[in-house]
Amino acid sequence: MAIEAARLSPSLAAAAILGRRGPPPVALPLRRALPLLLPPLRRRLCFLAAAGGDGRAVALPSSELRKRRGGASSSSSAAPVGEDEKLRSLRRLLARPDVAIDAYIVPSQDAHQSEFIAECFMRRAYLTGFTGSAGTAVVTKDKAALWTDGRYFLQAEKELSHDWTLMRSGNQGVPTTSEWLNEVLPSGCRVGIDPFLFSFDAAEELKDAISEKNHELVLIKDLNLVDEIWGESRPEPPKERTRVHGIKYAGVDVPSKLSFVRSQLAENGCNAVVISLLDEVAWLLNMRGSDVPNSPVFYSYLIVEDTAATLFVDNNKVSEDVLEHLEKAGVKLKPYEAILSDVERLAENGAKLWLDSSSINAAIVNVFRSSCERYVKKRGKAGRQIGKESSQGDPATGSSGVQNGTVNALYKVSPATLAKAVKNEAEVEGMKSSHLRDAAALAEFWCWLEGQVRESVPLTEVQVAEKLLEFRQKQDGFIDTSFDTISGYGANGAIIHYRPTPESCSSVGSDNLFLLDSGAQYIDGTTDITRTVHFGEPTPRQKECFTRVLQGHIALDQAVFPERTPGFVLDVLARSSLWKIGLDYRHGTGHGVGAALNVHEGPQSISYRYGNLTALQKGMIVSNEPGYYEDNSFGIRIENLLLVKEVNLPNSFGGVSYLGFEKLTFVPIQSKLVDLSLLSPSEINWINEYHDEVWEKVSPLLSGHSLDWLRKNTRPL
Repeated sequence: MAIEAARLSPSLAAAAILGRRGPPPVALPLRRALPLLLPPLRRRLCFLAAAGGDGRAVALPSSELRKRRGGASSSSSAAPVGEDEKLRSLRRLLARPDVAIDAYIVPSQDAHQSEFIAECFMRRAYLTGFTGSAGTAVVTKDKAALWTDGRYFLQAEKELSHDWTLMRSGNQGVPTTSEWLNEVLPSGCRVGIDPFLFSFDAAEELKDAISEKNHELVLIKDLNLVDEIWGESRPEPPKERTRVHGIKYAGVDVPSKLSFVRSQLAENGCNAVVISLLDEVAWLLNMRGSDVPNSPVFYSYLIVEDTAATLFVDNNKVSEDVLEHLEKAGVKLKPYEAILSDVERLAENGAKLWLDSSSINAAIVNVFRSSCERYVKKRGKAGRQIGKESSQGDPATGSSGVQNGTVNALYKVSPATLAKAVKNEAEVEGMKSSHLRDAAALAEFWCWLEGQVRESVPLTEVQVAEKLLEFRQKQDGFIDTSFDTISGYGANGAIIHYRPTPESCSSVGSDNLFLLDSGAQYIDGTTDITRTVHFGEPTPRQKECFTRVLQGHIALDQAVFPERTPGFVLDVLARSSLWKIGLDYRHGTGHGVGAALNVHEGPQSISYRYGNLTALQKGMIVSNEPGYYEDNSFGIRIENLLLVKEVNLPNSFGGVSYLGFEKLTFVPIQSKLVDLSLLSPSEINWINEYHDEVWEKVSPLLSGHSLDWLRKNTRPL
């Protein structure tokens, strides 16, 4: 699934879209796979010079863009003229005396900075009508704007009403959210946010940026304004029960994982750490849930102390076997809402707390800081300052905010982040096994779909996605999809994160390319694969673009690199063939993948953004997914998952080890789309050897027509 894998703060809204415009400083770690996308080399700028002729770039409302492209969609033309009722209601709240703000920022995230969230937390989607997973809405008393990245430009144009201005993040002339606020608001205004929805780092960055115009950042902790207007129609919070993730799949028991965390606490002089990222809580406790669509996680916090551990979760989600599992590991339960009071308790006890400020929400950090201040005053240490502890030379540690006083907080990347990313033997085995079963399901599916199209059976993109789900559901250990299937025929394939709906999808035929990006959650692993096919005769243009994408895919797959190499160093390998003819793509090349966890995880990535200095390590899993997208025409993407492994070489310059990749995905790549004249002999060999592996590994799992299909599609070029 194509994302920008640079590890930014999980608040895409706050760190990426409303943050700085250029690449981030390399001295800071970039965390959590949330997309910032590459501006295309040949930008199609959607701006006009101002009426005065000064050349200033001005963003156009989405309704105006639709008009200039040939008229508004049926949905937009049916919209009533005038202010949207949701915006009108929100603006009334801005003016309420107990709120009294001039602007309100609505990000995409929940209180855990999740990329995928439960429906009840989809506030930005409810307010704007834009359903993409990444974006930030900003509403002032007379303006409304939405920022999103290059994966969603076309989708946002279709979904936003005339009341909203679409801001294409990363394009030339488009201000960041903070820059826009500084431009449209008079000096000295109040900008409100819900501090639970912003990481501490993102909130601090926003506060600093808007202070240039003497604006005040107002943390509205006890009232989310979108929830107020959503009212009783807001969906109920998820209530599904959690389950134990067996040691057969987890590989390491909970006491061992907690012991590791406590060793990190001792090494860093801390008494406790707050874990707020849902996949980290699930991984540490060998638990899984179903609170979030496509992700086997559950809403919770975890505090690990030097002698205790507490899980903050709705007790109704904990079954008897899960309770027994936790008790054996020495983990206590408290209500989800008790997290703030427990943070206060730690502060009042003088505990030194480890907080991952790139993911922990600003509400928790501010409660801890204010409680520390009360603790200091209580003990007569009025001159003490609360802030960040410095760790010279360590880019994963925040800079110092403490002078001449005792430090109460260490702001540093969570101790679980890297440990979770480096898979153990059981996790690797589970990923390999689940990928083979997934490959069998896909072979059966592609065999079926080719037959349906050949016989001119009418099928929509939605029906195709539903049929793929049926094939996957037959496989042992299937739980869910790992994200909403991207089933895009023709021009829809050019919408990078296209999601078909029954009301608006296209039919799949034989006249254009069909892009299918899908994945599954199994009991033992997580899959993510993209294939692009043509059921008729592709054009020379399509074949050239496909082949150049494939060349980039092959180049990255074959990469060998020294240990301690960050992923951004490899990104050029995937783009080079496209660059040679002036083409590119607006997303990262590779993201981390969890083991029976989130399909997007970090801290590793393969991306053109050079701020992420996380080195690729043996045991990490990344995607390899270059692509090319021709707006309003077609899209191409080829994606496999790769396991980072050690490679044996005849030399070891400088005494360092060298790394490479091992394939996890084994599904044929359509040969009719390959222009052999562009390929080198070694690239042809790679395709043939890959298809030999596909046949060897997957054919024992198939029979009948699907086995014949696999044989046909793995023949040598």
